[in-house]
Amino acid sequence: MKEPFSFEPGRVVESTQGRDKGNCFLILEHVSEDIVMIADGTHHRLENPKKKKTKHLRAKPVLLNLKALRPEGGALQNSDLRRALEENGFADKRSLREGD
Repeated sequence: MKEPFSFEPGRVVESTQGRDKGNCFLILEHVSEDIVMIADGTHHRLENPKKKKTKHLRAKPVLLNLKALRPEGGALQNSDLRRALEENGFADKRSLREGD
C-alpha cells in the first residue's frame, strides 16, 4: 500500500516494526529509495541516528522544517528534536510510563 505522505526530511513518522514500534521520529535524511535515517533526540540521537526501511514506518501528516527548529541559528540539537515532537503531540510513549 502506498503511503499518502512522502518520506522526506522533516516528516514525522511512527515505527510499525521492531523494538521501537509505536514510537515517533523525525526523518533526517534519505539514504536510498527505501531507507531513511531517523532520530527522536532521546533513544536515537543526532550523533547516532537509526537507519530504517520506509516499509516499517507510517508517515504522519506533520512536516517540519528542520532548519526552523533552531531559530537562533547554529547546529540542530537533540533537544530541538524532542521539543518539536512534543509540541506536535508525538511525545515519547516510553518516557510516560509510571515507575520509569
